[in-house]
Amino acid sequence: MPHEPALRAWLQNRRLAGLEVDDIVQETYARLIAVESVAGIRNPKTYAFQAAYSVLMTHVRRSRVVAFQTVSDIDQLGASADEPSPEHRVADRDELQHLGEAIASLPARVRDVFTLRRVEGLSQREVAQRLGISESTVEKHMSRGLYLLTALFTRGGNQTAGASKAGEEMRGAYVQGVGTAD
Repeated sequence: MPHEPALRAWLQNRRLAGLEVDDIVQETYARLIAVESVAGIRNPKTYAFQAAYSVLMTHVRRSRVVAFQTVSDIDQLGASADEPSPEHRVADRDELQHLGEAIASLPARVRDVFTLRRVEGLSQREVAQRLGISESTVEKHMSRGLYLLTALFTRGGNQTAGASKAGEEMRGAYVQGVGTAD
């Protein structure tokens, strides 16, 4: 209380937009009251001025914070990019190249069926008619192709990696038992 006039005079020279001297003094008193013990305070005037300065700095920091607003329609921002970034293009191109290599590594008839079904979008019946095979054979070739591609990609593209000899024997039995008639 005895230092309030000096504090007010000091604050008059440091006024900030949107902040009244009375508000700063009030907040300074609130901070001083919140102190648990005043035993460690050697110079009460300096402590009060430092508390007022802290109030000012808190206001300055808060005034510099950019407010975030919720936008219901992302198009309102006008910040959308019509094209993917160069990094995404390179990553997408690499993925497409790996997929093309994987499809090319399939057995010929399985590759033909897979390409007609998944790339060209033909129905199972259309693929069967085009290749002169039964629909069930188309289905078996698709199953085999999906199995081989899945196995290839789950091993990180390493065609020779296998969990065990027994696993390889089981895989071989499956691959041989699926649609080898055509």
